[in-house]
Amino acid sequence: MSAGQSTGLTVIVLAAGGGTRMKSKTMKVLHPIAGRTMIGHVLTAARAMQPDRIVAVVGHQREQVSEHIRELGPDVVLAVQEEQLGTGHAVRVAMEAVGDTSGTVVVAYGDTPLLEGESLRVFAAEHEAAERAVSVLSGIVDNPFGYGRVLRNHEGDVEAIVEEKDATPEQREVCEINSGILAFDAEFLRSALPRIGNDNSKGEYYLTDTIAIAREDGLTVGAHTIEDVMQTEGVNDRAQLARLGAELNRRIVTRWMHDGVTVMDPATTWIDADVELSPDVTILPGTQLLGTTVVAEDAVIGPDTTLKDCEIGAGARVVRSHAELAVIGGEATVGPFSYLRPGTNLGAGGKIGAFVETKNATIGDGAKVPHLSYVGDADIGEGANIGAGTIFANFDGVDKHRTKVGRHAKTASNSTFVAPVEIGDGAGTGAGTVVRRDVPPGALAVSSGPQRNIERWALTKRAGTAQSRAAEEALAAEDGPVVGPDGERDVAES
Repeated sequence: MSAGQSTGLTVIVLAAGGGTRMKSKTMKVLHPIAGRTMIGHVLTAARAMQPDRIVAVVGHQREQVSEHIRELGPDVVLAVQEEQLGTGHAVRVAMEAVGDTSGTVVVAYGDTPLLEGESLRVFAAEHEAAERAVSVLSGIVDNPFGYGRVLRNHEGDVEAIVEEKDATPEQREVCEINSGILAFDAEFLRSALPRIGNDNSKGEYYLTDTIAIAREDGLTVGAHTIEDVMQTEGVNDRAQLARLGAELNRRIVTRWMHDGVTVMDPATTWIDADVELSPDVTILPGTQLLGTTVVAEDAVIGPDTTLKDCEIGAGARVVRSHAELAVIGGEATVGPFSYLRPGTNLGAGGKIGAFVETKNATIGDGAKVPHLSYVGDADIGEGANIGAGTIFANFDGVDKHRTKVGRHAKTASNSTFVAPVEIGDGAGTGAGTVVRRDVPPGALAVSSGPQRNIERWALTKRAGTAQSRAAEEALAAEDGPVVGPDGERDVAES
């Protein structure tokens, strides 16, 4: 058993409230922050404690919330609070859902996205070591206005928690606040829950009333003061969501810098919680690394780049580009202004250049798509080069089809491949070629006819224009005065 791990541990996560101040059709705990929902962060912290069970209490929009929780952890027990009658009632619903249990019960909230598992482990371990009935996770703040105050006796035990509106002037001077996160002896909690009353202005059952019940029973109540109080801060509106999002991002970016990643401008760099970076990665300003993106050592990302759920190889370079669900091989280069859509796989040493869009395409080692092209549903072989302005026409109006370009094929500018079609190894195309049939290995595909020049076309079709005058001047310089279509000598105007 690791240090700080609890035996017989149950974690209850309260996620039934409506979150009306968010003014959103999305349930509050489902709002994302650093690539996870708020409740996703809390469940991650809870799992880090290695509990025997996790119980999530749902209520408002329960179908939406329950489905998301099942995706995150099928083993999480779901308890439905039909009416939101307070935290004490919510925990009673949770305890009924798990049945007979012993050990320690930790109660947390689904809207505290900065909460960390290590903090919860230390809290639970101290609670158990002290053999308390109830423990409060508290914090010391400079301005405690609006928070419930933790009142201790001379021995340091917790006597009560008093809310701001009920506190005396002397009690308001107390700077130790209640985070709302509590730890209980399960046997005591089960006996105390039915004794919580709702004789208050809201008619609700408050979980903090268990403190008074424990004191009446002659049991020990204590508090563990967390140094990083911001971990316990909840989100009630969009402004708080943005503020905690910025703080969480600052912590993530700082952690990666401590782990050997160079971040040129932390203020404009955003990194999600599940991103993985290797030492000696360099991140330039204006970069977003989202989802489960993984970046290997010596890669350089940015500036002004967004990668979501991507895998970037060692020494790769991605500049001013957007990619999602793409794989970029070692020493490959992407950008600027490239758009890699899902299914793009660029091989080692390959290149996707300026103003190139790719989708569901495999581009082999050392292969290049340098400029101004669309590559959709394609397999491009090792060492091939795709000319500027090339279009892989993958859609016939009903179905998508693939194009295959062989190893070391060299296709010229402005080619169009009408899928399904295959260009063989070492084959090529002429400029402007529309390829509708397979091209054998080593062959050159040319679809346009011989060039035909219509002499003096500008003189007859664009007479009197700047184009016509320029042509007259050029012809006069080469051949003498120009004779127009009427047989008279034309004189170019000055």
